[in-house]
Amino acid sequence: MKFLHTMIRVADLDKSIEFYTKVLGMSVLDRFENPEYRYTLVFVGDANQPDNTAIELTYNWDTNEYDLGNGFGHLALGSDDIYTACERIKALGGNVTREPGPMKGGETHIAFIKDPDGYSIELIQTKN
Repeated sequence: MKFLHTMIRVADLDKSIEFYTKVLGMSVLDRFENPEYRYTLVFVGDANQPDNTAIELTYNWDTNEYDLGNGFGHLALGSDDIYTACERIKALGGNVTREPGPMKGGETHIAFIKDPDGYSIELIQTKN
């Protein structure tokens, strides 16, 4: 089995696409609209590695709010420099909820941000 994507429901598709592409630097990899069932799927990820895992943004045309619940944890993204990434994210209006630094009880450096719908995204330093 190969992990393909993670699906999250979004309330404002354009705002979510802007966040994932402009703030996080991803690309739109694919888009599918279904007028009969009133939904749109947009896949975002690394255009240089299209075979890697993607995020599926699911927009149900008649729903403008979701309850995130308490079972979902976070998405995780690797970055060569989370410190610079967080500065860039803040400069672009993104919400850094945990500043970069070592994780509790470990050496890996992490940070947390939130997307426009409130989903938590962990940034993990991939280079020392």
